[in-house]
Amino acid sequence: MALELLTPPRPPALELRVHGVHGASPDELLGDPRTVRITGDSTAAVFRRARDADAEAHPERYAGRPVIEAYCWSRLTSGNGARALWLLLLPFMVVNLAHWARPAAPATGPEPRAVRTYGLLVRVLALSLTLLLIAAACEVALDLLAWQCAGSGTCTGPRSRLGFLAPGHWWGQPGRRLALGALVPAALTGLLWFLSNRTWSAYESQPPPTGTAAPAAGGDGAPALGRPGFWYGRRIVARLRAAHTAAGLLTVAAAVAAPTARYDRRAGSPVLEALGWTVEGLLAAGAVAVAWVVCRRGRTEARPDHRLDRAAVTLLPGSALALLAAVLLYAGWSRPGWTSTGRLPGDFAFGVLMLGQGCCVLLLAAVAVHLYRLAPDPASALYGLGGPAIAMLACALGGVMSGGVAQRVADWLDGGTAPGPGGILLSVPTPPAPPVLLSWQAAVLPPLLLVLALLAAWFAVRGARARRRLAAGVAAEYPGEPPDQDRSRRIAGARAAAALTDSAPWFVAAVSGITLVLGAGALAGAWISGRVPGEAARGAHPLLETAARAAQDAGSWLIGLGIAAFVAWGRRAYRDPAARRTVGVLWDVGTFWPRAAHPFAPPCYAERAVPDLTWRMTGWTGRTGGRLVISGHSQGSVLAAAAVWQLPPQVRSRVALLTYGSPLRRLYGRWFPAYFGPGPLGALHGELDCWRNLWRATDPIGGPVLTDPRDGAGPAGPLGPADPHGPAEPPAAAGSVDRGPLADPLAYGRSARHPLPAPILGHFDYQSDPAFAAERDALLARLAGPARRARSTAPGGPPAGRGGTPAPPAVPAPRVSREPAAPAAPEDPPETAG
Repeated sequence: MALELLTPPRPPALELRVHGVHGASPDELLGDPRTVRITGDSTAAVFRRARDADAEAHPERYAGRPVIEAYCWSRLTSGNGARALWLLLLPFMVVNLAHWARPAAPATGPEPRAVRTYGLLVRVLALSLTLLLIAAACEVALDLLAWQCAGSGTCTGPRSRLGFLAPGHWWGQPGRRLALGALVPAALTGLLWFLSNRTWSAYESQPPPTGTAAPAAGGDGAPALGRPGFWYGRRIVARLRAAHTAAGLLTVAAAVAAPTARYDRRAGSPVLEALGWTVEGLLAAGAVAVAWVVCRRGRTEARPDHRLDRAAVTLLPGSALALLAAVLLYAGWSRPGWTSTGRLPGDFAFGVLMLGQGCCVLLLAAVAVHLYRLAPDPASALYGLGGPAIAMLACALGGVMSGGVAQRVADWLDGGTAPGPGGILLSVPTPPAPPVLLSWQAAVLPPLLLVLALLAAWFAVRGARARRRLAAGVAAEYPGEPPDQDRSRRIAGARAAAALTDSAPWFVAAVSGITLVLGAGALAGAWISGRVPGEAARGAHPLLETAARAAQDAGSWLIGLGIAAFVAWGRRAYRDPAARRTVGVLWDVGTFWPRAAHPFAPPCYAERAVPDLTWRMTGWTGRTGGRLVISGHSQGSVLAAAAVWQLPPQVRSRVALLTYGSPLRRLYGRWFPAYFGPGPLGALHGELDCWRNLWRATDPIGGPVLTDPRDGAGPAGPLGPADPHGPAEPPAAAGSVDRGPLADPLAYGRSARHPLPAPILGHFDYQSDPAFAAERDALLARLAGPARRARSTAPGGPPAGRGGTPAPPAVPAPRVSREPAAPAAPEDPPETAG
């Protein structure tokens, strides 16, 4: 008895909660309006209840229950109003997702070359999207405004603010108008560089802690998310930013130099003709340099790579800017006899970009099929073709957004001659018109939307049939309850709707495939006919002619409405924090991955959140020697798993993982099998024995993590509540991870314990289920067993700490990673992302 009184109290246990999408305030996560910030800043921080702020100094208060902390990271994606501008970067974010959606590959054999080829093709696609955006800006500023509108007198009337561009004025010469208009796309390129550089300084440039993840030698099959350099993309983002910035500036320079040099060759001026050839040669050399920087190397994940390629980062964009300035001076030289007629060669430029993107997507699909055959995984999305499908969607988004802006500006300038709202300018006999290809792209939107509507109707019919089938057995899962058809239908409807998530890959496949076919048809129609669809179909069968004109007009209206809705949504998100949080949900999923393909994509918040969690777990366990369970909901479970992967083994042995409503297997495992497939998740389970996952059949996002949700109920057995007051299913078996499906709702009908109908919770409020507290306490108890045995077998007993408590075992404190003296791993090990 005396020995028990002298035994110092055990350090308190800690539960670190990580919220998911939609975000959550500290008050909501902790269930207490009085919270304090323990560590962090206004963007992301760890909070506790005010009464738990000094919990480590009073462990006797927390016998039998853990101290609860909450890591709030929602402001990383929905902070200030500037986040609304990220909507403009949506195609860049999607193509970056395609980089990470490659199929898994075995660790040996010829696959590293295929992995690098996959990464190379995605980087080339990302570069084409930058060129497409800048080309669209050039189309608006140079072709529609400076060349067509100002050249025809539409924009230079007596009362126009652009009257100084009229012929006869100093700025009235075409070359000078082009030089002035080039400032708009050049400024857009500079804005993209500024945003990327700013976020790069705040995210990628933050050094990770050393002594966390164990270095992985190339080809050892270690999970990629456990590599020390995975969440540190400082070097690759800086290289790609320089290349994309230079590419944008060179695109502007080429748009100005091409018509100028063509006129000089017709005019026969030897000096200006020689200057034109020199400028075009320098532009070609710059394009080669950009391609070399983009294609030369990919990410380095085996270690934190602190180096920067100074020549590429500084000289490449600087040289491109100097060349652009020289081109503008060259174009501004006086050419009195030059007049602007017709259109700039936008059809050829947009056609080449569209053809190149289609070829890259097809090559990407061939590489993905090759990788999938090396390591087949039937559960992966589209049998390995998820990455090419996502890349196709990125190209489609880029084409619609860039072409839509050009279409709307043209409709505004021609004063209502083309379909769309009337503009403020008087119509003229030859109104400014965008490239013919953009009209063909708009014309394919109505048939695409019609096919999507048919697909949505088909999925709705499937869901209704599944609901009727499931409703028949719902009442039997709640023994002792009288059947209620309405209640059974509601529960079955929630389950059927949740199951539609498993059909999403085929919906994406249909959209991508139809987009590829219709895009190829639009490109062929534009190049063969050289006219807009309505004019190209003139003289054909009346039905075909009517359909072509209707598709052209409807497509123009749809693009106009889409651009207007896009702008309105962005304005609302800029002003309204609630709307900004809705936009932030999109970024929560899309910006989890590092910027490995496109440097202008929104920044990767996980490069801040994962090190935050790693530092917190490593520091707290090393300082107190206590047990820690990190519990993550939805997207927070992905962050929690990624952070646990980065822990050193001695810290991981004191940490348990509790996930609920987790998309680790159901979404991430299917779309990103190389990083969250059965192999990596199985490896994480082998390294982290204390892991439980809770899921419901009514959850459209969460599911099992080590079994496919389509296989049935999982290790916990089928849903069958034996007690209406408790969980629906038996606890998870020893050694298993998944427990579910949990009963949802907890009660079928009204009872003395549940006098009001229990809600169908679906994806939310897992902590209200008794299984949550039961599994958390079981994990903490399991962590206490090995710690107690380690202390009892230590020679001489544990050394005394402050206040008589046992000092924690020695754990290396995390330090900021610096430049390694002699890197032992290759720069591009196998299994990297190319």
